[in-house]
Amino acid sequence: MINPQLLDFIKQQLLKGVEKETITKELLGGGWAEVDIDEGFSLVNNNQLQVPQKVPFLPEDKLINTTEQSKLKNNLLKKKISFKIILYIILVIWILLEILNFVNYIKQKNTYQKILEQYREERLINPQTPSPIILTMGGVKYRPVVWVIVYLPLEILGITSVPVYKPIIYLYPTQVENVKVELEYKGTLIADYPKYDYLIKGWNVTAYPDGKIINGDGKEYSYIFWEGIPNKPANYDLSTGFIIKGEDTVVFLQDTLSKMGLTPKEYNEFIVYWYPKMKDNKYNLVHFAGEEYTDTAPLIVTPKPDSMLRVFMVFKPLDRIIEVNPQEIKSFNRTGFTVIEWGGTELRK
Repeated sequence: MINPQLLDFIKQQLLKGVEKETITKELLGGGWAEVDIDEGFSLVNNNQLQVPQKVPFLPEDKLINTTEQSKLKNNLLKKKISFKIILYIILVIWILLEILNFVNYIKQKNTYQKILEQYREERLINPQTPSPIILTMGGVKYRPVVWVIVYLPLEILGITSVPVYKPIIYLYPTQVENVKVELEYKGTLIADYPKYDYLIKGWNVTAYPDGKIINGDGKEYSYIFWEGIPNKPANYDLSTGFIIKGEDTVVFLQDTLSKMGLTPKEYNEFIVYWYPKMKDNKYNLVHFAGEEYTDTAPLIVTPKPDSMLRVFMVFKPLDRIIEVNPQEIKSFNRTGFTVIEWGGTELRK
């Protein structure tokens, strides 16, 4: 009796349009007898059997047990699915634990403002505190999931965004006036005084010609203060600037800031903040940023001021003198309603 597997193979090949000679040659090469092959073609041509499903050809001694093959595939599939499920479970557990830890910390500290205070305290102790907020839990420093996934690789590579330190805004209208100050900061605010109103993206205050500010809370302020971390590192052009000894910081800032247009009150407040951070460095590379800063922190004041000066110092500690082109310092003339802002940042070595 003819082998049914042989018949199935012949039928499948003919359905594919393979020539009889080619099929015969392949079967002979597979060890089938020519008599059986001819009989198979005869039966197929006489249409004595129904057309079977596709069955791959293998010599008799190499036929695969399809049942065992199916079981093997199922087992491999189950193992892959199990491995993925385990990974998902681990990931979900990790995220849940992070969330629970964070919620627990918030409960302990009670308010977001206290978190910001914690960050500022750590930064005062160590000015090199990484830009993402560090939360302290039971003496162990805890970093949120987002920090681990996003900021850790950047921190290792040393390309994290550096904080924008203490920009403060003075308002000098020609008469007592209600002023709206909008800050479209492309980053995260980490400190504000008076409190930043996220609904209006800024502050609504009453400003006086002498610089006094009355905020919506009814309290008096000398200026508007904020700090933040940009969404991406700024590309400061340090090809121009000044190389200043740490011990010469005060004289340099007094002279340069005065030329730029700051009053003694304004540049003294600037120096009081920045001098302690610069004095112990052997040298400092100092550059005053322009659009690199203002494009990151657009400032819209209503009513529109007649003159506005935004001073943003970028400095980098140095161990030796390097060559840079002197930066041009432009003078500023105050006319009418004047807005003055100063701030800065420190770049790591």
